[in-house]
Amino acid sequence: QVQLIESGGGLVQAGGSLRLSCAASGRTVSRNAMGWFRQAPGKAREFVVGVDWCGKSTYYANSVKGRFTISRDNAKNTVYLQMNSLTPEDTAVYYCAAAPNFRGAGTKFDSWGQGTQVTVST
Repeated sequence: QVQLIESGGGLVQAGGSLRLSCAASGRTVSRNAMGWFRQAPGKAREFVVGVDWCGKSTYYANSVKGRFTISRDNAKNTVYLQMNSLTPEDTAVYYCAAAPNFRGAGTKFDSWGQGTQVTVST
């Protein structure tokens, strides 16, 4: 398994930006697929984006496509989520996740962080 620690959440006004970070350790991190999920109050956790081990292949949820960008720095064992043009509908706890292999929408994530709160105000 992989240990994951998210950071960078906070309060931002609608239209603003935030960058989340996820520091990973454990199982050969640089070979893991990574992803971000989010869970809004009263809703199920939903997939946001995934990336393969080298950062070349990505898969975004339609709701964030064009606004969010995932990237990774394997030398630092860190994955980032740049979030632009935020709306109140993006308010949620954001979770970092890891998977042994990247399968696009079918990726099976098996390690999870504790989450970081993102709140977007009107």
